[in-house]
Amino acid sequence: MPLAAGQEAPDFTLLTDAGKPLTLSSLRGKWVVLYAYPKDSTATCTVQACDLRDGVPRFRRRKTVVVGISPDSVASHQRFKARNELPFTLVADPDRQVLEAYDVWKEKVLYGRPYMGVVRTTFLIDPAGRIARVFERVKSRGHAEEILAAIAELA
Repeated sequence: MPLAAGQEAPDFTLLTDAGKPLTLSSLRGKWVVLYAYPKDSTATCTVQACDLRDGVPRFRRRKTVVVGISPDSVASHQRFKARNELPFTLVADPDRQVLEAYDVWKEKVLYGRPYMGVVRTTFLIDPAGRIARVFERVKSRGHAEEILAAIAELA
């Protein structure tokens, strides 16, 4: 069942790119941009990550934390983060339990063939831990601006 604005964000604990656990509820008191993306080091995912990277100074001014989540491993996240100088946390969900809880692990079609994968989606979570906005089928370029505008509107 899709998550919607006003619902409590499902809590989770996953390993970060640093190999340490991160629990979503530990970020209460800040805005959280939780962005789900399909795969490290692919063209569109790299564009999205770099767009968010470039928005980090403005996110920080808004007391906002950016967290990326994909089914990739911790080691894959480490390489992706280093290669693109990402100043935010990436969490690994290789079992896809959190991606499924957020209803972003879905059937997709590529060249007429169905497969399961992450549908690019961003959840803006307010300081109380509730979902403030859901951005579905995200466009990679300009997404940071879209999120910042939403925070300005909602804060």
